[in-house]
Formats: sequence, C-alpha cells, structure tokens
Amino acid sequence: MANFAIDAVKATTYDAIVIGSGISGGWAAKELTEKGLRTLVLERGRDVKHVVDYPTTMLNTWEMEHRGQLPLGIRKENPIVGKCYAFHEGSAHFFVKDAEHPYVQENPFDWIRGYQVGGKSLLWARQTQRWSDFDFQGPARDGFAVDWPIRYADIAPWYSHVEKFAGITGNKDGLATLPDGEFLPPHEWNCVEKYFSQQMAAKYKDRPVIMGRAAHITKPQPIHLQQGRAQCQHRTICERGCPFGGYFSSNASTLPWAAKTGKLTLRPHSVVHSIIYDEKKGKATGVRVIDATTKEMIEFYARIIFVNAAALNTNLVLLNSTSNRFPNGLGNDSGVLGKYAAFHNYRAGISGEYDGHLESTTEGRRPNSPYIPRFRNVHKQETDFLRGYAAGFSANRISRSNQDGFGADLKANLANPTLGGWSVGSHMMGETIPKESNYVALDKTLKDPFGIPQLKVSIVYDDNDDKMVKDYQEQMMEMFTAAGFKNLRVRDDKRNPGLDIHEMGGARMGKDPKTSILNKWNQMHHVKNVFVTDGASMTSTSTQNPSLTYMALTARAVDYAVKEMKKMNL
Repeated sequence: MANFAIDAVKATTYDAIVIGSGISGGWAAKELTEKGLRTLVLERGRDVKHVVDYPTTMLNTWEMEHRGQLPLGIRKENPIVGKCYAFHEGSAHFFVKDAEHPYVQENPFDWIRGYQVGGKSLLWARQTQRWSDFDFQGPARDGFAVDWPIRYADIAPWYSHVEKFAGITGNKDGLATLPDGEFLPPHEWNCVEKYFSQQMAAKYKDRPVIMGRAAHITKPQPIHLQQGRAQCQHRTICERGCPFGGYFSSNASTLPWAAKTGKLTLRPHSVVHSIIYDEKKGKATGVRVIDATTKEMIEFYARIIFVNAAALNTNLVLLNSTSNRFPNGLGNDSGVLGKYAAFHNYRAGISGEYDGHLESTTEGRRPNSPYIPRFRNVHKQETDFLRGYAAGFSANRISRSNQDGFGADLKANLANPTLGGWSVGSHMMGETIPKESNYVALDKTLKDPFGIPQLKVSIVYDDNDDKMVKDYQEQMMEMFTAAGFKNLRVRDDKRNPGLDIHEMGGARMGKDPKTSILNKWNQMHHVKNVFVTDGASMTSTSTQNPSLTYMALTARAVDYAVKEMKKMNL
C-alpha cells in the first residue's frame, strides 16, 4: 500500500504549478517550461484550443441564429456581464454568466470573467502601454498606497522580452511618460485623427496624441511565424477568437509554445480550492483542486507555485488557503491581503462632430485607435485630485444608409450611403487610488457551487474619482473646442466599478512585509516558493492598460524563481 501511495504522489508531482491560463498564466507556463521545468497549468474552465474552438470566428452576422444579438432571456439572466461591450451572440460562450460563479456585492461591482483555457486573453482590448517612473513613483510621491519596490529600469528589459514575442504595434514617440518599446509598424491614422494630433501639438506642450500601442501583428517577424501566427487581418471581431493568431492570446501564443517543449501539462475543469502549506517545511507544497466534472478533491504538488487566476480570484484562492501558520490567508501576516484593491475609472467620455476634411472618408477597419497619454499631475501636483488619466480618441466619417426598397433596390441603396461630416469621440482611462476601505474578503456563510466561500466585494468610487471625471470633461471640452469640433456632449455614465475589467491589488508588492504581501520579485514575503504575477500584485494602477505589465512581471519573476531554485538546489 505504501508503494501505491508513493506512486500516486509522484504521478501528481511537478516542478511548478501555475494557477490560471490567461495572459499572465500563459506567460508563466511559457517561461517555466522553456527553462526545463515540468509544469502543470490548472484552469477552472473548459479547454479552448486555438482555431478549432472558435465556433463563430468565420461567421458573418447574418449566419448567426439571432444576427449577433442575444435573446431577451439571456439578457435578463445576465444583467452584470450583459453590460460588457464585447458580450454578444458571437462571443457569449467565452464569458462567465452571472449565475455560474456568484459573488457578494457589498457595494455594486460588475465582475466580468472568462473561465476557459486562455481566460480573458481571448477577450481583452489588446492595448499595451509600458509604465514609466512617473507611474512607479506615484505612491511614494503622494503617500497613497505604499512605495513600489521596483522602478522602470527593473522591468524595462522584461517589457522588451515580452513585446518581441507577443507582437506589439506602435510608434517611437519619445515620450518620458510612455516609454517606447519593441514595436512592429504602427496602424494608420485617418486624416481627422492626424489633424487633431497636429492641433494639440501646436496648442499644448504636454498633450501629445499618438497612435495606440496594441498587441496586433502588423508585420510578422520570424518569432511570430514560429508560433504559427500570421498578420492581423483587421477584422475587428477579436472577441470571437482569432484563427490567424493576429492578436496576442495565450491560446495562440504562449500555451502552444509551452506545449512544444514537452514539459507542459494543461488541466482544464480544475477549480482551485486552496494552496497547501506545510508548516514543518515552512513552504507551500501543492494545490488542492476540485474537479469541475466529478467534484472530486485532488491534490497536486510542486516546488514552486505561480498564482495567476486574475486579480479577484487570486485573492480568493489566497484568502481560502488557511492553516495554523496562516489563519487569515496564505502569507497574510500583515493583514493586508484582499485590501487596497483598485481599478480604472472609465466613467467619462465626450463626443462631437467636425465639418472639415469632407473630401476624405474612411475605408476598412482598424483594431486600434489614437491615445492621449496622461498629462495631469505628472511633474508636479497641479489639481485638486491625485494622479491622472489617459484617454482614447477616434474619428469616423458619418455615413447614413437609405434602407428603403427591396431586393436589388435595397442593395443599391445600402451600397451608396450618404456621407455627412465626421464624428469624433474620446473616453477616459483614470487611475483610482488604492485604499484600505476598498477590499475583497470571503463571505462567512455563502458558498459557490463547489463549496468554496463566495467572494465579497466592497469597492467604490470616491471624491478623487469624481473630481477626476470633472477635470477630464473640462479639459477634453477645451481641447475639442480648440480643434474646431462642434456639438460637443460630455457624459458620465456612472458605471459600476469593475466594468473597466482592470481590477488590481489585494496582494500588493512592497518593500515592507508589514504592509505588503509580495517583494520586488513578486514573491511572497513569508512563503518564498509562491509567486503572484497577475493583477493582484499591483501596488497602484496607473492609467495604462495593465496586461503588458503583467506579462513583463511574470517573465521577470520566473527568471528569478528558477535561478533561486538552482541556487538552493530545490
């Protein structure tokens, strides 16, 4: 019997375990397997194989049963995920429905999730900006959150490492606030977007309008062809899954790359219950999993563990990983686990019209748009709110179709629309301040369908966010007016926190174990063989889309972890 027990443990033992297969989990799998580690990736959702499991990717809208729309019943059953801009008939199968994984909203919070191999890497907006030292130094400057234990120089080579592999399009803009990267050729501007950029450059010294930086392959390099990926076709239906691998996803890129090493074991339908901590050894030894199909509890073992379940689920796993040594959650001697959660403020926007450049129009599609980097409170505190915001911008020729007639007459009318002026618009991407009062915790009574405590979420806007919205509206109104745009309308849609889909924090990095969970290597202060490299690790949020930073932090942490393993002969 003893031999059977030993054999059973061997069969479930790996060099490394990665919890989650999304953007950061996929990178952890790639880096660990490339370095020779037998790696188990645990994914709570179903398997999704690149190309073959994208059922709607080649369908025209009229070929779908409901012409791309969701039936009323589905919309009524999903008031939360139904708010997401990408949730429609062609993509609904990649989203978690409201009833599938319940949570407790102590304050209104829209938690948008994708439980399948690849996670939300199939669904993300693909915007990829580097952070600068202005971002890493923010907390130290104004005293909110704790000081980041790293600076731009620490992560810059890792940005380059992941950009080359993922494929990032952009311009070399030479901005201190938004460092340049390893770019593929940029997407093109249209004439009104270029006009706006030129107008802002002439009127302001500190408000550049640049082409966005995005994870799309505009010119495949050898490393992309080796992955089996091709040039982006600009179909702009990315949330259905891309059979060309034209945008970066775990499914098209990092996971197949890891599989080619022969060191990867991918286990879908594996709901992580908790991390096993051995008090005698003083380290984590494995992960408890509930098989989503059989409901059986299974344990897997490894020398190092990477937690990449996405920010809130990572907090849930860590909080549920209790022991005599850590009664309040794994590594939580400081008591800050689950606290200081933050997000991005996407509430505000502006729209208008422009009557110039009527000799030109737009043609085709583009999975990207211009971007206005943060310009508020950069070099000094200049407003009555802390930190700042970035903004998107786009312009499109107004086209009105005549839908009269039938058959050939209708086709002719639709093929010859009447052109109006240009519509212009911008949306805000604001930084929120991590606060102890914004937190997630385990509910003491409610359980999910697997018997795991439900996550209780208490995250709200504050006065700083309201002031930021007002300033964005005022500044963009001024900028749009200066460019000659008319019929301007500002908005504040009052959306709930969470709909930005950029939740961060809860297991933050820091220099002091008394006020943080992770050190500068994304390593737990008190459990040295556990690393957290997804959104949960973020000390503050900045204004940039965070996924590129997760990728870089993950690659950097794996490099450190493997070197430490070899040094300590683990």
